[in-house]
Amino acid sequence: MSGCGELKRKDVGPDGQPLETYTAKQIYERGEYEMSRKDYEDGAFYFGEVERLYPYSDWAKRALIMQAYSYHKNKDYENARGAAQRYIDFYPSDDDAAYAQYLLALSYYDQIELVGRDQGLTFQALQALRAVIERYPDSEYARSSILKFDLAFDHLAGKEMEIGRYYLKRDHFGAAISRFRVVVEDFQTTTHTPEALHRLVEAYLSLGLVEEAQTAAAILGYNYQSTEWYEDSYQLLTKQGLEPRAFDNNWLGKVYRQMVRGQWL
Repeated sequence: MSGCGELKRKDVGPDGQPLETYTAKQIYERGEYEMSRKDYEDGAFYFGEVERLYPYSDWAKRALIMQAYSYHKNKDYENARGAAQRYIDFYPSDDDAAYAQYLLALSYYDQIELVGRDQGLTFQALQALRAVIERYPDSEYARSSILKFDLAFDHLAGKEMEIGRYYLKRDHFGAAISRFRVVVEDFQTTTHTPEALHRLVEAYLSLGLVEEAQTAAAILGYNYQSTEWYEDSYQLLTKQGLEPRAFDNNWLGKVYRQMVRGQWL
């Protein structure tokens, strides 16, 4: 294939010659050309043809990782995952295996930007990102994966908060408490924990469960005293002649004890 314009996106060349008559290198270079034009769909097509026509060549290995990249750039996440997973399966010890795993993780991560999206994608993103971190800790992709892992983890907590607020607004206090409890127990390192504790104060006071409300406020004051959430909780309690205080006879008491010792659940 002497020129990039010779081959169109067909199973044949411009003169009716089948792709089989071109070398793996020529087809691969056509894929690169399409990528340079930001035609990611066509790029993925040609890289896929290299894999199909020359499956045991070195070009096929190079084309497979580029195929995953092309699909991802085209936001074809399902095919990006498929190509990345094939690379990992076929070449688990290759230098680009870390990048393939990272692309696999991104194919999930890039779909969870909105809190309202399917949380199953977030869990899958977390699993795939963890695989990068644990399998390739010294790779250039590990650091980025750690940052994205934290953001995805925060996203899950955000979803719990969204649902909890929905229930709280409609006076479904028990259901709201269940959601906020998940944040405090399972997502305590996220940015949503201070608000979750404040919402627990609100919900428990609404139910007349004073000791639970006081304990939630005590945890909030111990860790986030300078936040607006603690100020709001403190005002809610003082209006009723109460103050933050930890009690041991509820689940929050256990959380408080562990936090005082510098440990989370």
